[in-house]
This record gives sequence, C-alpha cells and structure tokens, in this order.
Amino acid sequence: MKLNFLILKDKYAIYRFEPDSDIPLWVKDSGFYSVTKTNDELSIVCKQFDSISKRAKVNKDWKVLKVQGTLDFSLVGIIADISGILEKINVSVFTISTYDTDYILVKNQDLDKSIFSLKANGHEITYDN
Repeated sequence: MKLNFLILKDKYAIYRFEPDSDIPLWVKDSGFYSVTKTNDELSIVCKQFDSISKRAKVNKDWKVLKVQGTLDFSLVGIIADISGILEKINVSVFTISTYDTDYILVKNQDLDKSIFSLKANGHEITYDN
C-alpha cells in the first residue's frame, strides 16, 4: 500500500515523568502531542522545549512523519511495513497511533535516509510549512 507522509516541521521530544505527575501546561503549546499514562510512568511526546521541567527524563531530536489520511481499522501491517523499511537501513522508530492515523518518529539525524528509503519503496513525502 502506497502511503503519503507529512513531515511535521518542528523537532519533538519524548518526556518521561513519574506516574503521579500532572501533565505540564507547556505541553499544550505543541501543535502535536500525545500523552500516555500507565501505572509505571507518564509519557509525553510533544514539541521539543529546551527549557523543560527538571522532573522529566527526556529523549530529544525526533522528527514526526504523519501518515496522511484516515486509516481504516481493518488495515493490517501498516506499522510493520514502515518499520521493516526503516529497519533495513538501521533506523530506530517510535510509533504513535490515533483513531484516524499513525505517526512514525525517527531521530532527526536519520530523517534524510528515512525519506530516501520510504520514497524508494513507493511512498510519497510532503513537508509541513
């Protein structure tokens, strides 16, 4: 299946807080963010802020590739296909799925080779302005 990816313009980070932490207000300043809470942690993906809370562990310099369009729940193997393409070029991914679509995060240093590989496998890339 041919996919069209939109590369979001900002750099993103993955923040880890203790499970009883409140969601920091600055998270809402990010156009795209994802919050996951478990019994073990509060994990937040959002725009990278250089002045972050000292309470958080952070992994910086991620780029977000959004799968354009709505993906039906009956579709199988989308993440596996994308991960397989990027695994062949030794690129680590972090994925987020929403009701409508999937988001693939790759390290900024791996973006160019990821784009090249995805295009070589028939996918299209567009850029957020």
